[in-house]
Amino acid sequence: MLTAHPRRPRRAPTLYAALLLALAALLVPGATAATATPAPPATPPAAADHPDENWNPPPELATGLDEVWRHMAETYPDLLGFPNYGWDHIMANGGTLNYCVRWESSTPVTAELRDQIHTVLDQQVNRWIEAIDGFDGFPYDRVPVTVVGWAAADRATLQWDDDAVDLYIGDLDAGGAPRCAPECDRFFHQDGDYSQCPGGEARHFDQSLWLTDGFGGGAGGDWGQRMGSEYFLGALGQQDITILLHEIGHTLGLDDFYDWTPTGVDSFLMRAGSAQRITDFDAWMARDFWRHLKPRYQL
Repeated sequence: MLTAHPRRPRRAPTLYAALLLALAALLVPGATAATATPAPPATPPAAADHPDENWNPPPELATGLDEVWRHMAETYPDLLGFPNYGWDHIMANGGTLNYCVRWESSTPVTAELRDQIHTVLDQQVNRWIEAIDGFDGFPYDRVPVTVVGWAAADRATLQWDDDAVDLYIGDLDAGGAPRCAPECDRFFHQDGDYSQCPGGEARHFDQSLWLTDGFGGGAGGDWGQRMGSEYFLGALGQQDITILLHEIGHTLGLDDFYDWTPTGVDSFLMRAGSAQRITDFDAWMARDFWRHLKPRYQL
């Protein structure tokens, strides 16, 4: 689920509309699919016109990639003017990312589990970096992730005594979820002014990993990624944590595909439920985004 800027309204999938029509035919006397008005099919956008001598995706993916870029350009206001994509975080930090973990859970966390979560988060972020490494001047072959803080409602939940991370205890947002200090959060300080952050710029965080008991699916945006704590803990041993990878894709600006499918592809990570890991099409979408955003970094 994309929750970052930019946003767009979503239409119900046409399959869902068809199921509703079939149900109406069973439950409403005299109602049939033939007498109902079906929803118009979603039409893929036209191919984009943005030639580039360095742009050489595989021919079988080129049309779909062009459709994706045209779709985003036509749907989102100020697509290339938005200043807080994950790319911006990486470039502002000189090739690193800082995270804070929002632990909206009653499950105790030992120092060992804390450090494992850090390691896994670094690995998953770098799945995307591996996909764009070496493409069109992207300057980093790896982006180290540092977890600078943890937020929890109750200090007893975080079962360690060292000072490896900053702790934010009992500071809840409007929905009652523990949060890390807004004074240290890039989302609220996109100008880079962390003068009110207790630890200064070094202890700021670019994104939050928000893990919530009972949360279904996932959400992602320029603020970070959110998913169920049970899902995340259960996936720690996996090479690819599908929901986390999908939501990181949103942080990088990539879209959801609920109501249309690009030409030539049917299974890729950003089309939720159709792939378990980053595919070639996902990688080329990220590369396309990078090459369009690259001029802002004067590279």
